[in-house]
Amino acid sequence: MESMTLTPRLALAASLVPQGARLADIGTDHGKLPIHLLLSGRVSAAIGSDIRPGPLAHAERNAREHGAALSLRLAAGLDGITPEECDAITITGMGGETIAEILAAATWTQSGRHLLVLQAMTMLPVLRRWLAGHGFHTEKECICRENGKHYLVIAARGGGPVHTLCQVDALAPGLLLADPLAGEYLSGVLAQEQAALRGMQSGTGVAPERMAEQAALVAALRIRLEELK
Repeated sequence: MESMTLTPRLALAASLVPQGARLADIGTDHGKLPIHLLLSGRVSAAIGSDIRPGPLAHAERNAREHGAALSLRLAAGLDGITPEECDAITITGMGGETIAEILAAATWTQSGRHLLVLQAMTMLPVLRRWLAGHGFHTEKECICRENGKHYLVIAARGGGPVHTLCQVDALAPGLLLADPLAGEYLSGVLAQEQAALRGMQSGTGVAPERMAEQAALVAALRIRLEELK
């Protein structure tokens, strides 16, 4: 029997799912996240959805072996889910752009009735900008460390005003400052942007305006890091 113990990344996402929620887990893969939440009693019901039959069969086997009442759907994104079936949605292990595309195709997620728990593997600034531009309010953003890498999980809800994020808020939002791992995470982000600035300065053909933007971003990240001290 396969263990339903969650990795730090999935455990962090699980911790942001409200007690008693009816969950829809998109891209459920092996189904460990919803099965764990069902077995622990944190959620009252759960749906696992995946675009591929293989992972769904894996999730079905895990649910059966552990006696978990996990409903499974073969569908792309949220296509197989109706708004009335859930009040919390988890989307983990995908790129930020893909997550944004899934949400864009299900405009009902913007109503504010559903809490979104999102863990993007890449393109986090793209996802943050999309959420802000579609009226989502980020309630919490947390960091974990897994196999030497940092992963972030966002809890957001629709129904708010549309707003635009500046560069520093897209890369390192102020909400992160409350996290115990914020210092080391933001130091890594700053190092990446400093390296990008040095590359521009040593290269040719970079517009002065673009270089000035990058220098301003580096300065803003330094200030954000100083706020932790």
